[in-house]
Amino acid sequence: MKKCLSSIIVATILSLTLVTNSTAETSSKLPTKKQTELGLYLTAKDAYQMKSENPDVLLVDVRSRAEIAFLGMPQISDANIPYMMAEDWESWDEKKKNFKMAPNSGFLLSMEELINAKGASKETKIIVLCRSGSRSAKAANLLAKSGYKNVFSVVDGFEGDKAKSGELKGQRVVNGWKNSGLPWSYKLDKDKMFNL
Repeated sequence: MKKCLSSIIVATILSLTLVTNSTAETSSKLPTKKQTELGLYLTAKDAYQMKSENPDVLLVDVRSRAEIAFLGMPQISDANIPYMMAEDWESWDEKKKNFKMAPNSGFLLSMEELINAKGASKETKIIVLCRSGSRSAKAANLLAKSGYKNVFSVVDGFEGDKAKSGELKGQRVVNGWKNSGLPWSYKLDKDKMFNL
């Protein structure tokens, strides 16, 4: 019995070590802009599996409403709460060659409202998803600073990473929710949309 118990303890320690090393290894391979303070990461496929197996896990799409409207949204998302929003559609970011975006001042309040509506807490597992993993990392960091303990960032996001070579170089065709064939739709649920 003692030998069996010792084996179980050793196996548990080894598995915890492997998970810790795996997270550290994943973190070190991620670009800095995708790394989070909590160090909790999922691929889109892993996020889908986690949410599918446990409906109490919250999946929050932190992309802008324009992205959701034109690109669709995971069907199992609990809400769209943008981390960043277009300032006024007249401000231009010359460096990024795009419209300027600013942090959503209502992000934390909207998250708190979602948590309360779902009967969840700051201990609940929350998955945040953006286009490609950068904004979700920032959202995860903001949530961590606000006391949320289990915030996972989807490192490949909804659209995935850009191809680095080949005919589709520069296009978001590598990994991500859509490229992984996970369920999503252009038909949106009004009750899940930000500020509606």
